[in-house]
Amino acid sequence: MTDQLTRRQLLERAAIGGAAITIPGVLAACGSSGSKASSGTTSVEHKLAKTLNFSNWTLYMDTKGKTFPSLEAFQKKTGVHVNYVEDINDNASFFAKIQGPLSRGQSIDRDIVVLTDNDRYLSLMIKKGWAEKLDKSAIPNMKNLVDVQKHPNFDPNRDYSLPWQSGMTGIAYNDTLTDPVLSVDDLLEDPKLKGKITVLNSMGDAMTLVMLSNGDDPTKVTDKTWNAAYSRIKKAVDNKQIRQFTGNDYAPILARGDLMAAMSWSGDIAQLGNKHIHWNVPEAGGALWTDNMLIPKGGNVYTASVYMNYVYDPKVQGLMEAGDPKRKI
Repeated sequence: MTDQLTRRQLLERAAIGGAAITIPGVLAACGSSGSKASSGTTSVEHKLAKTLNFSNWTLYMDTKGKTFPSLEAFQKKTGVHVNYVEDINDNASFFAKIQGPLSRGQSIDRDIVVLTDNDRYLSLMIKKGWAEKLDKSAIPNMKNLVDVQKHPNFDPNRDYSLPWQSGMTGIAYNDTLTDPVLSVDDLLEDPKLKGKITVLNSMGDAMTLVMLSNGDDPTKVTDKTWNAAYSRIKKAVDNKQIRQFTGNDYAPILARGDLMAAMSWSGDIAQLGNKHIHWNVPEAGGALWTDNMLIPKGGNVYTASVYMNYVYDPKVQGLMEAGDPKRKI
């Protein structure tokens, strides 16, 4: 697959035949960096760092006012301060920022990053040796991971990754600006929405939804089904139905009323807390995905593993779910 589904690529690239698109299972877990990269072996020094540096997507942590209750509780429990940074807009752009130093054997000053399993970058991090092995001795709560998530093809024994959260790709719309947008057909073809929609820039999201809308199976891609989905998206670009391709940055545009509808991730809309913005699974079906925690080269393995164990505690999951869902963006 290409790194990112952009307007330029849609206009200039030929369709890619036989691309593999998978729909992962859902997560049901009940549930500081050094300056030099390490050798990649599991940490044996069970000493917590003073700071845990954590890169995540926006709208992905429990909030209460300007605080993150679950992170504060972790700091109180362990004495570790969490430097929590919401600097991941999409998998491709984040990977582009970190691949340079990682390819040179340098640390990116992060102990945990979160990447999605329906894009290729999570697998690339592991295959290239840019991820540290988890310290499983510090993660007894791994037992809370359900069977469907225990042996993914990118990390068969969960040596390098653990699910953060799962969700679905669907459609969001603003009921003050449009009638319900319940299908990909509506999103890509309703003239009333022209120039007021966005489509996700991940192949795994965009192409899956369009293939389902076409009546095709996105887990069994052929040249014919790929080209059909590609052509529909290209047509929507050419006639200016699609305003732009986005990662998480569609959320603030939608929140301020500059969009009528958007191809959207499920959790974002709940976090927006706007009663006029609705999310739904398209009539033809949606795409499942799981975002996974990973320790990049040079990250503090033990501290990151202790945090992963913490969030896999059912009580902590309850705290994270109880936070104020409204977030001003």
